[in-house]
Amino acid sequence: MELRQLRYFVKIAETLNFSEAAKSLFVTQSTLSQQIKQLEDELGEPLLTRSSHSVALTEAGQIILENAKQAIYESELCTTRINDLNRLATGTLNIGVTYSFSPILTETILSFMKAYPKIRLNILYKPMNELMEQLRLRTVDFVLAFRPIENIKGIESHILFQNYLSVVVGAHHPLAQKSRISLHELEKYDLALPSKGLQARYAFDSVLSPHIKLRTIIELNEVNILLKLLRQSTLVSVLSEATTHNESGVKAIPLDVANNEMTGCIHILKDSYRKKSMLEFVRMLGESIAVKERQNAWL
Repeated sequence: MELRQLRYFVKIAETLNFSEAAKSLFVTQSTLSQQIKQLEDELGEPLLTRSSHSVALTEAGQIILENAKQAIYESELCTTRINDLNRLATGTLNIGVTYSFSPILTETILSFMKAYPKIRLNILYKPMNELMEQLRLRTVDFVLAFRPIENIKGIESHILFQNYLSVVVGAHHPLAQKSRISLHELEKYDLALPSKGLQARYAFDSVLSPHIKLRTIIELNEVNILLKLLRQSTLVSVLSEATTHNESGVKAIPLDVANNEMTGCIHILKDSYRKKSMLEFVRMLGESIAVKERQNAWL
């Protein structure tokens, strides 16, 4: 059974005239008759009664008519939805984001929503390891996170920008006037650090010398609260510089240590389908002010 045959049958049922139906469908009358005969043979029942002067639906024809109309409607609806999807007029985009990426994402989210109001955005904030698992399960379409120390099997990472570890303090903190800060200088202050498992903490721990004795008095897995604490106290933290984008009342000073780079990446499953909405979001993100500033800082 073909959709074409159902369309032919519905047109005949509407006109009750083979000649008129054939003209409307831009086919010959013999072609129309042949297709209806094939449909009847497949169903094992006559759908129409024919005479030299009239055409009428049989009982089987009356039963199948509504089903044929529904099948045609569903087919056209599928085509419409695919066309809408290609025009980004419908669909859902699921994005996994680490906490450090949150500040640089706002600009693109607002721009994307304005440009494509019918695309639904689902944004999931979690630590990188959890997001990579969500990516494997295809719960998210892609992940925005810093590049892990080791490659993750089955996942490819595309560089978006280069970043670096920074000492982050309140705007009026004594360290805020420095151009670079060493690990030894951090020994003098009380630290508020991101929790273990977060990328900035992992990067910081990887460059720490065992001879450095730090006074860590609080650890948090919520960056916004951590920044609020820094604004209202003399606490010191170590985060990626990107975390402070568009954040007032705090200052990020490069950490003076080797290998403090943090590469911002888009992570996707290898050989997976790329939604058009994903490609467009990534394009807009790459052209955003937040990302351009970080790209230009490394030129």
